[in-house]
Amino acid sequence: MTPPLITLEEHWYSTAVLDSFDNSMKEGIKQWPGALERLLDAGELRLREMDKGKVTLQVISHCAADNPSPEVCRAGNDQLANEVRKTEEASKRFAAFAVLPMAHPAAAAAELERTVKEHGFLGALVDHKSRKGYCDGIEYDDLWRKAQELDVPIYLHPSRPEDEIFRQAYAGNYSDRATSVIGGAMWGWHSEVGIHICRLHAAGVFDRFPKLKIIIGHFGEMIPFMLQRIIDQEVIMGQRERPFREVWDENIWITTSGAWSLDPMRCILSNTKIERILYSVDYPFTTNEAGLKWFEELEKSGLVTSEELDFIAYKNAENLLGIKAP
Repeated sequence: MTPPLITLEEHWYSTAVLDSFDNSMKEGIKQWPGALERLLDAGELRLREMDKGKVTLQVISHCAADNPSPEVCRAGNDQLANEVRKTEEASKRFAAFAVLPMAHPAAAAAELERTVKEHGFLGALVDHKSRKGYCDGIEYDDLWRKAQELDVPIYLHPSRPEDEIFRQAYAGNYSDRATSVIGGAMWGWHSEVGIHICRLHAAGVFDRFPKLKIIIGHFGEMIPFMLQRIIDQEVIMGQRERPFREVWDENIWITTSGAWSLDPMRCILSNTKIERILYSVDYPFTTNEAGLKWFEELEKSGLVTSEELDFIAYKNAENLLGIKAP
């Protein structure tokens, strides 16, 4: 029997955030059948589709936000807070991650604190880079310090690379559409987040903030499959106070979002603590039903015990976020 399911990478848009930017990703979302309708809904449609996938509790977060300002983030988070407590059913089955102005680290830290303390948000899900680039600079210590102090996680979500880098790295002898896919959900997004984790490690972020909690999606954004290589090579760059193996075991959580194959799990289960693996869907860019089908395949596969299945389904999320599945 399927245990309760908690999902963590489940997207939504406030009108404040959606109206604040205009780019190719936004145009793509508009053309994706049904995506915008679902992204703007945090009511009956979302709940019905959660039921189809037996999702008990969904942690809602803003979709790709394209570097919103502090003012836009505040307005968007206030809208989200109203949505997750609009009805009795919503308050039982929805929780929230904040969107943060990542181009403004001090403001991001302040907004994280405000949303946690005023709205009861469980942490933040953010585009992993700002227009200024990766977040390994010392100026981001304000944010990491605040997250550690509040004891809440930051979910680093993929984002589109800067246009110049995007073209250099991914454009080739094929269509613009192929460039977008290779640089996006096929490969580029995920390798970029994996690189970001390596950069945070190299910059000593996890040495300065040993209790920092970071979540990454899509089966760990390629890191589990390169984990031993990372561990073997870090001595060349100069090892940190806390080696990457320790960081992986103590500071990083990974989710299953949108990658529906058992093959990655065979690798992950051999090098990642079961307590660090969390079920997620990546709604509405994949369906709750697809996630449930994969989860049922995992249950039947013999790769995990029933106790381990419960950890992945909901117990790890409960322990990390301090929540309870209804």
